[in-house]
Amino acid sequence: MLPLESAFADPPRQDPTRVNAWVAEQIGPLVEIYQDFHAHPEVSFEEAETAKRLADHLKSAGYEVTTDVGGHGLVAILNNGDGPTVMLRTDLDGLPVTENTELVYASKQTVKLEDGTESGVMHACGHDIHMTNVLGTARYMATHRDQWHGTLMIIGQPAEEKGEGAKAMLEDGLFERFPKPDYAIALHVDPNLPTGTVGYRSGYAMANVDSVDIYVQGKGGHGAHPDATVDPIVQAAQLILDLQTIVSREINPTDPAVVTVGAIHGGTKHNIIGNECHLQLTVRSYGEEVRKQLLEAIQRKAKAAAISYRAPEPKIVISEGTPSLFNDKHLTWRIVKNFNHAFGDEKVVPVDPSMGGEDFSRYGIAGVPIFMYRLGAVDAKRLERYAQLGQEPPSLHSPLFYPDAQDCLETGINATVIALLELFEHKPDQP
Repeated sequence: MLPLESAFADPPRQDPTRVNAWVAEQIGPLVEIYQDFHAHPEVSFEEAETAKRLADHLKSAGYEVTTDVGGHGLVAILNNGDGPTVMLRTDLDGLPVTENTELVYASKQTVKLEDGTESGVMHACGHDIHMTNVLGTARYMATHRDQWHGTLMIIGQPAEEKGEGAKAMLEDGLFERFPKPDYAIALHVDPNLPTGTVGYRSGYAMANVDSVDIYVQGKGGHGAHPDATVDPIVQAAQLILDLQTIVSREINPTDPAVVTVGAIHGGTKHNIIGNECHLQLTVRSYGEEVRKQLLEAIQRKAKAAAISYRAPEPKIVISEGTPSLFNDKHLTWRIVKNFNHAFGDEKVVPVDPSMGGEDFSRYGIAGVPIFMYRLGAVDAKRLERYAQLGQEPPSLHSPLFYPDAQDCLETGINATVIALLELFEHKPDQP
């Protein structure tokens, strides 16, 4: 047994049967609410109606709700005597993805993009499940106050998909205007886990995400006379290859890291050499030192390529994105032991760390122990059918992704309530 596991080896105090029976009675209306959220998604920082729907439901459940925190964010508070303050977070935003699931409640919403084109909007990342899960949990906690003592703080966070919503809420005084929580938890659907399953990861679970724009400079001219030009496209091509050696030759092989050139824009016509070529990179890591090492190496390689081509120095713009998510180890094991008791060891599984990003991490950086767990989203028989066909199940952000909502929510609400009841058992300074 690992040291942290042995520290929480005492039998869980919560009886999951009472929670399970309540969820089974309430699941029908909750699925209808989920379908409403699914059919009416809104993109990042435009979640006004979504936030209003969730706020109205939480007010009806007896919560004191404050809206317009960090944009369309909301904070709902339920005080229930002395005890710890625990934060439960859901994200609100959908994605500019045109849904292709053929569900009867599929989204038909549209949005104008920055370039003027129109796109469908879809909850392709499961935030509709997250909101409904939080609402079901909120209702249980409000109607079973005899089981816990403390303050439950629910936040509906905007703009998770842009990695900016947590930062906006914190900058708007989230932990000054409202109680700073002793713990914070959240879940995220996982399309590769079967419904009924909960996944967990202690320590680093998701990555730093940075965006880098490199504007490679050249000297334009006629394609028939390259000797009179400095070709930015050839320079960019060399740089792309050079960038791939950073992870393979400069980063410790035991440290996860990714440098991907996601887009390249340059030139206007077959026989014209342009003045500039624009590269767009995504950069992923876990530790802060590796993060700095990657960004320094990218700048060095870009400047070196310019020197080798007799070109002007490139313009490099680094946009700091989402910091890596680190699940507090003590908090993780404290909750996982209760999951094991409620669902059985075979239904509570360790999962690999992801190089995806999640701005729930910012609450941990702000000094709150955090734990984000994963919720199985697709029925096991559906996953088996994909395997028989030699196909991967639709991933998050896919226009074909949809969860099996009822089974997903039954497990999610049970797990979230069980986690909260465990955390409300002790004040934070108790073992």
